[in-house]
Amino acid sequence: MLSPGRTLSSRLLRPISRLHLRLGSDGRAASSLPKELIKRHELEIDELRPLYMDFQATTPMDPRVLDAMLPYQVNYYGNPHSKTHAFGWESESAMETARRQVADLIGADPREIIFTSGATESNNMAIKGVARFYKTKKRHVITTQTEHKCVLDSCRILASEGFSITYLPVQANGIVDLELLEASIRPDTSLLSVMTINNEIGVKQPMKEIGQICRSKGVFLHTDAAQAVGKIPINVTDMKVDLMSISGHKIYGPKGVGALYVRRRPRVRLEPLQSGGGQERGLRSGTVPTPLAVGLGAACSIAQQEMEYDHQRVSMLANRLVQKITSELPDVIMNGDAEQRYAGCVNLSFAYVEGESLLMALKDVALSSGSACTSASLEPSYVLRAIGTDEDLAHSSIRFGIGRFTTEAEVDYTAEKCITQVSRLREMSPLWEMVQEGIDLKSIKWTQH
Repeated sequence: MLSPGRTLSSRLLRPISRLHLRLGSDGRAASSLPKELIKRHELEIDELRPLYMDFQATTPMDPRVLDAMLPYQVNYYGNPHSKTHAFGWESESAMETARRQVADLIGADPREIIFTSGATESNNMAIKGVARFYKTKKRHVITTQTEHKCVLDSCRILASEGFSITYLPVQANGIVDLELLEASIRPDTSLLSVMTINNEIGVKQPMKEIGQICRSKGVFLHTDAAQAVGKIPINVTDMKVDLMSISGHKIYGPKGVGALYVRRRPRVRLEPLQSGGGQERGLRSGTVPTPLAVGLGAACSIAQQEMEYDHQRVSMLANRLVQKITSELPDVIMNGDAEQRYAGCVNLSFAYVEGESLLMALKDVALSSGSACTSASLEPSYVLRAIGTDEDLAHSSIRFGIGRFTTEAEVDYTAEKCITQVSRLREMSPLWEMVQEGIDLKSIKWTQH
C-alpha cells in the first residue's frame, strides 16, 4: 500500500536528482548530491513505504500548518524578543497570535501559555518546578504508575532530592481509584500529576473529579495532555487543572515545540529549570522559535475547528478495525476501559502470539507494541503490567493508532493482514495447539532443565 505523501515525494525527488546531474572530467554523468542520498532516493522510489498506523507516537504535519510556518522560515525571520525594529515586531505579533490560538483550544488566558520544546520539557518544568518552589513547606508529590516515562523519571529525580513520592496504582480498566487518590493526599502534598489520556492504552481519566478533589485539598493538579489536546474538548477552568503539558507533533503540528499551561489565578509558582534572558514570564528562558510557535498555533486552531468531525471519523475507523479483527480472531483482548477511552488508540493483546513476531510479520504497516519512548526495550509494557495484564498477554500486545489522515482502505488492509498473520503464527505455536485440544495452560506445572 502507498501512503498519500509517498507519490508526491517520489515525484519531487526524481527531478531533483536529474537537475543536479553534470558531466564529470571523464565525460560520465556526475552528481552534486551525496551518493548515500541518491541511493536512499532510489530505494524510496523502488520500494513501497509501510502504511502509517502509529498516530500516538507522532502525527504527520498538516499541510495547512506548513503553509502557516513557511513565511516565518524565510521572510519574517526576526527575533520575537527584539523590541527596536519591525523584524522583531512582526515575529512577536505572530508568536502572540499563536499563544492565543493555543489558549483558545483549552479555554485558557494567553498569558498562561508558556512555549517549550515539547511535552517532555513541559512535564519536567511542571513537576520539578512546583515541587522545588514549595519544598520548604510541602515535600510530597503524587502520580500514577501508568504515566509517561518522563513524568515517572522526574518523580524519581525528586525522590533522590529527598521528596516523598506516591505512585498510585490504577484499576484493571486503567482508571485511577478516586477514593484511593483522595486518601493518598497529605497535608504536605504539593502536586498531583495524572495523564488525561494514556498514550499506550487510550484510557481517559476522570479529570473533572480529580480536579475537584485537588482544589478542595489545596493541591496543585498537573496533567500530561499531549494525547488529549485537540482530540477531545478540554477546558482547564472546568477541569480545575493548574498545569497542563501540550505537544505540537501529537496534533499534526511541528516537532520540537510544545507548551505548558500555568494557571495565574489562583497563582501557581514554579522554579525555572534553566536560566537566561527571562523569556516566557521568566519560566523558560531562551528565544522562542517563531516558526515552530506559529505551527503549534495553527495546529491548535485547525484542531479546534475540526475536532468534532475528526473525533467522529476516527471513532468510526477504530470501531471498524476492532470489529473486523475480533469477528475473525478468537482470544483478542482490548486493553483498558472499553468506554472511558480515546477511540483512536486501540491496544489489543493477541493470546498465544509473540508481539514482536507479529510486528515483524506486519512490516508493511507501521505499528508499535507500546510507547515510542520505550520501544527499544524488550520488557513488557509497564502500563499493561500496572493494569494487571499477564506477562504473556503483555508481550502479545499491539497498539494501533488512527488519526486524521487514516483511510478506510488502510484500516481494512491492516485488519486483514493482522488476521492472516495472527492465524499463521498461532498455527506455529504449540501453546495454541494445546489450547485447541482443551488443555488448561494455567494448570500445567512447567519445569526447567
